[in-house]
Amino acid sequence: MKLYPLESMTLEEAIQLQFKIIDITTRYFSGSEVLSQGDLGVVRGLNKPSFTMKVENIIKDLFGAEKAVLVRGSGTGALRDGIQSLATTQETILVHDAPIYPTTRNTFDLMGIRTIKADFNEESSLRETIKTNSITTALIQYTRQKPSDSYDMKKVISIMREVNPHMIIITDDNYAVFKVREIGIQLGADLSAFSSFKLLGPEGIGILVGKSTYIDEVIRRNYSGGSQVQGHEAMAVLRGLVYAPVMIAIQNNVLQEVRNRLESGEVQGVKSCYIANAQSKVLLVEFEDELSDAVLSMAEKLGAAPHPVGAESKYEFVPMFYRLSGTFREYDENLAKRMIRINPMRSGADTIIRILKDSLENVMGR
Repeated sequence: MKLYPLESMTLEEAIQLQFKIIDITTRYFSGSEVLSQGDLGVVRGLNKPSFTMKVENIIKDLFGAEKAVLVRGSGTGALRDGIQSLATTQETILVHDAPIYPTTRNTFDLMGIRTIKADFNEESSLRETIKTNSITTALIQYTRQKPSDSYDMKKVISIMREVNPHMIIITDDNYAVFKVREIGIQLGADLSAFSSFKLLGPEGIGILVGKSTYIDEVIRRNYSGGSQVQGHEAMAVLRGLVYAPVMIAIQNNVLQEVRNRLESGEVQGVKSCYIANAQSKVLLVEFEDELSDAVLSMAEKLGAAPHPVGAESKYEFVPMFYRLSGTFREYDENLAKRMIRINPMRSGADTIIRILKDSLENVMGR
C-alpha cells in the first residue's frame, strides 16, 4: 500500500510556534488578565465577552487572517457555520472524489447542497471539472479521505484560483492544525474551520479564521447572547493552543520511531505498517491474519484507549488502538479485518510496542 502522509512540523518548529503564540498573547492581555478566568456576557459594543474577542484576535494574528471567531459545535459547528456563510441553499459545491466526512454530509443535506466531484489528485481532472461546470464554491479537506490521496493543499487551491479567480474556498483543517506548517487560509483559501477540542481545548468550541466578509456573516447569524463563547471558555481555548504544537510534534516523533521498530520486525504477527493521515496522523498496522477485532479487545485490557473522545483531546493521553476511520472503511471494507489505527497520544514508543506485542501474543496463543 502506498500512502502519502502530510509533512509535519519539526519539534524545533513547534517550539518556535509556541513562543509565537505567547508573544502575540502578551500584546493583547495584561499579566493579571492571563491569570484570570475571563469575563462573561455580552459586553456593550462587542456583543461578546471582551476576553473572547482578545483570544479571537490572537488566533487571527497567529494565522495571518483578517478575522477569527469562536463558535459552538466544535469543528463540525465551525465548518457548518463557515459553509452557511459562503454558500446558499441548493448550491452546487466542488469536493474531492472521495467519501465525504459524515458530519459534513449532514450539513450538505440540511442545506440541500449538491456536490460535483473532481479527483484532487489529478490536476487535469480538477481543471476540467471547474471549466465545464458552473461552480463558485469549493470545500477541501486537508487530511486524507482515502488511502490513495496524495494531493497538495497549496497546489489544489492554486489551480482553483487560476481556473476560476472568483472561486470561494473553505478548507476543513480538522486534524491538520499544528501538524502542518500552514493551514488552508495561509495557502490562499477564504475560510479555514477546525476544532479547539483537538488542540487540547475545551469541548464544543470550534474556530473559524479567514476573510472578514464571511466571518462577519457567521457573527451576524450567531448574535444571541446564548450563542457567545464565554471568556473562561476562550481562555481554555488559548491555553490549549499554547501547549498543542509541542505535544503534537513529540507525538509525530513517536510515530516515526514505532514505525521504524515495527518495520525492523520487532513484533511478530505484524505484516506491514504505514504512517497516514486517517484522519489524525496515525500508524496503520496490518496483521498477517484477520486479527483486528481480537487485538483491539486485548489492547484495551492492557491499557490502550479503545475509542476517541475528541481525537487528540486533553482527555486522551494513553495510546489509542482503534478501528480504521469510516472514510477508509468505505474505501475498502476488507481493510478493517486486518488493520488497525494506533495514535500515540502522550505515550512513548516502548509503551506502544509492549501493548501491541502482548496483545498479539495473547490473541495468537503464544
